[in-house]
Amino acid sequence: MWTSAGFGHVAEAFERNFAERGEVGAAFAAYHRGELVVDLWGGTADPETGRAWDRDTVHLMFSGTKGLTSACVLLLVQRGQLALDDPLSRYWPEFGAQGKKNVTVAEVLSHQARLPWVEAGYADLFDHDAMAAHLAAQAPASDPRAAFMYHPVTWGWLLDELVRRIDGRTVGQFFADEFAVPLGLEVWIGLPEELHRRAARMVAPDGVLADGPWTELNRPNPLWVPGAEKIWNSAEYRSAGFPAVGGYATARGMARFYASLLGDVDGVRVLSPEFVELGRREIRRGTEPTWGGPIAYGAGFELQTGDDRLGDPADAFGHGGAGGSRHGGWPGRETAFSYLMNEVRAAPDERPATLLTALSRGSRATGR
Repeated sequence: MWTSAGFGHVAEAFERNFAERGEVGAAFAAYHRGELVVDLWGGTADPETGRAWDRDTVHLMFSGTKGLTSACVLLLVQRGQLALDDPLSRYWPEFGAQGKKNVTVAEVLSHQARLPWVEAGYADLFDHDAMAAHLAAQAPASDPRAAFMYHPVTWGWLLDELVRRIDGRTVGQFFADEFAVPLGLEVWIGLPEELHRRAARMVAPDGVLADGPWTELNRPNPLWVPGAEKIWNSAEYRSAGFPAVGGYATARGMARFYASLLGDVDGVRVLSPEFVELGRREIRRGTEPTWGGPIAYGAGFELQTGDDRLGDPADAFGHGGAGGSRHGGWPGRETAFSYLMNEVRAAPDERPATLLTALSRGSRATGR
């Protein structure tokens, strides 16, 4: 574990999360101008066995995965195979059923597809073809609140099917081939079986997964209800490759991914600046009706909303994950970061906030 000169405040904040906030196991990493400047890990990766969190521990990042999937879609745009303003049904004709013919790719990316739940239910949770077919046949939600409502899981099936229709590969395979291998990333959408032993065990304290507004507005999300941690920690889930909520990584790997969106990393850059900017261009902002907080989206990336969820820079972008993880970049400061932890907590959560505040302080103190 280490930090480069000027970033010692981040290590101090990381240690305070354990001493003062009861952190169980976690990792935090940051890049600046394509160089690793913070690489921290500690605590317990598996509370059941007592296995320590080490340099090679990988972690489920839930919706942090959405930033990876967004980059895959943008790469198809960069290659001229897709346009954000095109109807999704242009590439997936069956999706046009039930009045969805004109729903655009940009609207899907920015959570405006009016398909935040699966009316047919989640019995086919691990069957992509079945879930995509359910959504293609489903009518858009008539509740006006669904016009801009977070699509926690359905977002992934919609975009995975888009990528499959255009390219033939799943999002998981596309990301591996086009981003992870060339950039040398410890990041996977669907964890290879031989790496399951490195995965941290997710922990959900009593009450964190209690039923709430999801029941009324977004129907029970099977991955966010009491007892869901049994699914999260299963081999089936780790291997499934959910493009919205099934990514695994080291913090170092995720920080390196976002560093690659800001500039070259070891001479490699996959997405050109023009298409990173396209991904960061605001499509819509407002109040999320499920939890009542502010949200703003570009082409799949979360944008700054004033609550400093992704740090204090106005140009912050990226995507957080349920329970507290944060991943993103600050273009103006040429800084990228990732925070991963295994104890899921409800918002507001001081753990990521204190780390990002310290990172910002270190950036300013070094004149970066």
